[in-house]
Amino acid sequence: MSERASVPKEDEESTESTDEQSPVTTGAQSVIRALENAGADYVFGVQGGAIMPVYDALYDSDITHVTMAHEQGASHAADAYGIVTGDPGICFATSGPGATNLVTGIADANMDSDPVIALTGQVPTEFVGNDAFQETDTVGITQPITKESYFAADSDTVGDNVSEAFALANAGRQGPTLVDLPKDVTQGGTEVEPKAPQTPDTYDVPEEADDAAVQEAADAVAAADRPVILAGGGVIKANASNALREFAMEYEVPVVTTMPGIGSFPEDHELSLEWAGMHGTGYANMAITNTDCLLAVGTRFDDRLTGGVDSFAPDAEVVHVDIDPAEISKNIYADYPLVGDAREVLRQLFDAMPSAPDADEWRDQCQAWKSEYPMSYDTPDDEPLKPQYVVETFSDVTPDDTIVCTGVGQHQMWASQFWEFTEPRTWVSSHGLGTMGYGVPAAIGAKLAAPDQEVVCFDGDGSFLMTVQGLSVAVREQLDITYVVLNNEAVGMVRQWQDGFYEGRRMASEYPWIPQFDKLAEAFGARGFTLESYENVEETIQEARDYDGPSVIDAHIDPGENVFPMVPSGGDNGLFALEEDHLDMI
Repeated sequence: MSERASVPKEDEESTESTDEQSPVTTGAQSVIRALENAGADYVFGVQGGAIMPVYDALYDSDITHVTMAHEQGASHAADAYGIVTGDPGICFATSGPGATNLVTGIADANMDSDPVIALTGQVPTEFVGNDAFQETDTVGITQPITKESYFAADSDTVGDNVSEAFALANAGRQGPTLVDLPKDVTQGGTEVEPKAPQTPDTYDVPEEADDAAVQEAADAVAAADRPVILAGGGVIKANASNALREFAMEYEVPVVTTMPGIGSFPEDHELSLEWAGMHGTGYANMAITNTDCLLAVGTRFDDRLTGGVDSFAPDAEVVHVDIDPAEISKNIYADYPLVGDAREVLRQLFDAMPSAPDADEWRDQCQAWKSEYPMSYDTPDDEPLKPQYVVETFSDVTPDDTIVCTGVGQHQMWASQFWEFTEPRTWVSSHGLGTMGYGVPAAIGAKLAAPDQEVVCFDGDGSFLMTVQGLSVAVREQLDITYVVLNNEAVGMVRQWQDGFYEGRRMASEYPWIPQFDKLAEAFGARGFTLESYENVEETIQEARDYDGPSVIDAHIDPGENVFPMVPSGGDNGLFALEEDHLDMI
């Protein structure tokens, strides 16, 4: 993966050549020029009245526009594009409902620190505040869920607004930004060329942590008897996966990841304990619970990871590395706070380590937990197809750099548990916001970001139905994506919680009727397949993969299958249920 583009300093001029570029004459052309100067290749969007001047300027640009079937899909596609490339994905929408339809995707990107820039049309400035047709206070709505939301007030400066928004989305802790574009501003005349992407003067991103603090933290890790590295999504955002691997392998420290951190460390390595949290592996949660020194890198310690904060890593000294000082000791107290870029701080720690921890017995214990709490499942001949088998078989037959996208629900957990991830930027999912419907459009963004890599999307029947219209985009754009619907005719995770915590009172979680997804795929122009038994799993997977275009496998799975291990919400990670009966004992 390419490194994140550096952000020019305030006083640097754009290095882009304008020799072959015609001068800008309108605010809309300045908007597009700003995106061109930033190196944008793709835009995901939906046309509309207030954004029309910007689309008109896009007509003459080399930037490729992908017309999505819904604005929410545009935001998720842009989000996935940003995850896979490491640079901001871009989405367009018109004013009013166009902008509000982006809000879910913007909030999703904000929760997961994904780089996205949203450009929204707005009614002319003189109508703002008058409840004009398709008007809404887009900046007011999105200010809490962006790094910054801009209201473009002038045709001469609108390009600079876009440039700054692009730079800010990409700098430090990545995240979404938005520029609201009144129609009179984009239609208005200007001859001002936008500046190169640059962050505001007041925006200061720390790179390296304090050397003395690093040394104290390194000494603590070296002295530990039971050290564990907890690698979060920030490791991947900072392109720090190689630094993490070098540190862990040199000093032989077991590695646990968060869900957003999946792929930061190869799961086929003996030091890998895979991911921890509510549905993480038993051995990862046991390691977290029993460690005496937790080196946490690029994680915000959210509740799905920690369970109850009082019971999380209770015996551990915590070294917390994060680029955002607001995350330090927010949820879990940091004994050794290290504020800085994950890659640089890991390299500092590598150099500062006085010795490797004396942890042979601890590593043996971690391996023993792998044997005691294996990620296994049964496949009785007299029971329906198990979803874990479908995921595991797909993982076995695909290349290591295959990108896996998901919606949200039980299928997401099975995909993260039973696919073997070895590379960063190959796991694309919605974590903090938990957005059902994320998978279908995200796979589109991921495929356009990495056209030479295979893309597979696991979805649930409920999640798939929320954004199934995105199939029309995948077909139109001739994208080779394999969608796998793990179909249990229910909103499975809700049903699992109702069975476990609401005395089996299944309200609004089961479908009395559901479409035939293979036939639905064919209606959209994709290839459809049905999977109902173990005999033809590998054959069907291979046939779908061989099809040059989007395909949908409707996999009818055991409706009684649930996701385990499971730590009840707010529970102790060391007290996880391996089956439903265990929940009553926790």
